[in-house]
Amino acid sequence: MRAVEAILWDLDGVIVQSGEYHYEAYRELFGELDVPFNREQYFDELFGIRNWAIIRTVAGERPIEEIERLAERKEEKFRRIAKGKILALPGAKTTIDRAREAGLKQAIVSSTPGANIEMILGELELTEAFDTIVGEEDAEKGKPDPEGFLVAAERVGIEPDRCVVIEDAPAGIEGGKAAAMRCIGVSTTRKPERLTQADLVVASLEDEKVWELITGD
Repeated sequence: MRAVEAILWDLDGVIVQSGEYHYEAYRELFGELDVPFNREQYFDELFGIRNWAIIRTVAGERPIEEIERLAERKEEKFRRIAKGKILALPGAKTTIDRAREAGLKQAIVSSTPGANIEMILGELELTEAFDTIVGEEDAEKGKPDPEGFLVAAERVGIEPDRCVVIEDAPAGIEGGKAAAMRCIGVSTTRKPERLTQADLVVASLEDEKVWELITGD
């Protein structure tokens, strides 16, 4: 295998565990619309996909302008709910720091809007840790399409087969594989058996096998 030169990070469920705050934001939004919505539906079926897809799935087809307004309102709610509560998941900051010291390029590839990513990285004091950020606005197609990963690889100037993706979702792993990248699955939000397409599945980024895959040791 060619040496890894870049790490492409998912955000929610990999660096931070913010799913509960997203759920609360959606719960508020759909409550205002008087649309049925519950925790199991979100975490079992919808977590990790783009706002427009979630809104259409839960609230039905609506004009694109309305969906955009609802998505913006949801993210404003998320930032209000999450502000001051963001914590890094075990092993995330250590791995980010080790990668920086090793001279690896690093990018965020997330279906989250850029304003959310900036808020989260700011709270974690990681704003300067990444060479580029690919948010919702930066890729026309969401995961499992590989577009976001390929955009990130191009921006950091590293060939796809020298990139490793770190994801918690089957759709993200599928997208990374479609981009011809190696993938590490972290079972923070899904059961390990749902992540078997990854080259390595771990319960936490504290597992030393993560760094062994990255370095090839």
